[in-house]
Amino acid sequence: MSTDTAEVATAARSIRNPVLAGFHPDPSILRVGDDYYLATSTFEWYPGVRLHHSRDLVHWRQLGGIITDRRLLDLRGCGDSNGVWAPDLTYHDGQFHLVYSDVASFASGYWDPQNFLITAPDITGPWSEPVKLHGRGFDAALFHDDDGTSWLLAMSADWRPGRDRFGGIEIQQYDRAARRLVGRPRILFTGTPVGVTEGPHLYRHDGWYWLITAEGGTSWEHQVTVARSRELFGPYEVDPDGPLLTSVGRPDLRLQKAGHGSLVRTPDGGWYLAHLVGRPYSPLGSCVLGRETAIQRVEWPTDGWPRIPGGVPADEVSAPDLPAHPWPAEPTTDDFDAAELGPAWSTLRRPATPDWIDLRSRPSHLRVHGGQSPVGRQAPSLVARRVGATRCALETVVEFDPVDHRQLAGITAYYNTLNWHHLYLTRTDDGRTVLELLSSDNGRRTAHPELTVDTGGVTRVGLRAEFDGPVVRFGYDLGAGWQQLPIDLDATILSDEHAALIIDGEPAAWGFTGAFLGLWVQDLGGDGGHADFDRATYQEH
Repeated sequence: MSTDTAEVATAARSIRNPVLAGFHPDPSILRVGDDYYLATSTFEWYPGVRLHHSRDLVHWRQLGGIITDRRLLDLRGCGDSNGVWAPDLTYHDGQFHLVYSDVASFASGYWDPQNFLITAPDITGPWSEPVKLHGRGFDAALFHDDDGTSWLLAMSADWRPGRDRFGGIEIQQYDRAARRLVGRPRILFTGTPVGVTEGPHLYRHDGWYWLITAEGGTSWEHQVTVARSRELFGPYEVDPDGPLLTSVGRPDLRLQKAGHGSLVRTPDGGWYLAHLVGRPYSPLGSCVLGRETAIQRVEWPTDGWPRIPGGVPADEVSAPDLPAHPWPAEPTTDDFDAAELGPAWSTLRRPATPDWIDLRSRPSHLRVHGGQSPVGRQAPSLVARRVGATRCALETVVEFDPVDHRQLAGITAYYNTLNWHHLYLTRTDDGRTVLELLSSDNGRRTAHPELTVDTGGVTRVGLRAEFDGPVVRFGYDLGAGWQQLPIDLDATILSDEHAALIIDGEPAAWGFTGAFLGLWVQDLGGDGGHADFDRATYQEH
């Protein structure tokens, strides 16, 4: 064996967490043959249901998203952190099955969820027309039993005042041939005293039915609960030794919020758990990177309960005994030479359709036609990528000729409609094109007029947004080299914790998405303005 081959083989023996850095929550893991797939939540972003692929559980490559058009999902008007929650990916009878919840509300005990199912012969599609399932709760998932039947599980929501809103885990049979639910639903499991029972996944192993659920809420009290039964409908007994995995009571751990897990079995009979984690900047502090995906090795003795060493998330775990399979490194620069956006990019609330995303009219340029204001929820024009490290930057070169103050184009550090920083080109009342900086903190906007830069008629402007731990900085290049704006902006307002808002015990807002770096164009007058981006470079430091 050559030295290079030996190094690659050795590298495959260790899984370093998180395996998917940045906004990749609620992982559903699946193995088909030698291929492993991870599907994660996307909320108000297209493509819906983000997908990653591995051959060794160590190295992962992004495949982009599964739901690429409104035929499968319509996010017009979608609220912050609504949309696609907790997808579930399974494989049965030569078909991939994807179940996903489109959640429309979360105030006053209402969620207004709608669950859908699509199928495909290949992970890349084509995907079928969506089957409309029930709307009684979210986090829906399919279980294919050994007798050939399929069952839909979901959290059962209860809107009634004074009742537990997380009413347990519901199960109902799904007829694959008829493509519809049949029979009556029943409650399978009501959870433990920890409460907030959701995220169900069901498995058959060693003569038992094993029910994996998420409990405690998706923040610091999160955990993975295991229950088992000899019969499909129970009763289910809970592991007497407590949760399979949690970070509760261990603020010293690097990986917090551990919960919402799903299991996968390797060809040699080993087991692994993919689960959600967060990496706060300080103990129980802001998670600017959002909720990420990690993997733990599971020990599962015959007729025993599954165990993760210590019951806590490890930064590094041993990998399965598989050949190392690294993927080619992703290029740091996107020159926009392809006919479609690359898999790293996402778009806000509307798919990347030719009516506003144009990669053809001008070769090697991304033309973005302006959209709504920062609070617009029907047709914003934001193309962005996840922030994957505490220190990273996005640079671009833009050409933009605004007609007035209603047209803006630039670069943003973004969380949601209420929390963002934006450096943009626009036109003043006296006809000058200038760079301006605007921030929004829970909807309270702060302008920085003292930092306004006159571009002096320069037609190509370099723009840079940089995360440096808890700080965001912006820079620009008018042709004479990079200049940094002399201000440090608060990066922690772009965190899940900052976005969440509870009023009188009711959630007025949640934060589920993590921070983005993006290219943002606004045309508030609807006058047909567009900006051309020559390239975009993303680097982690």
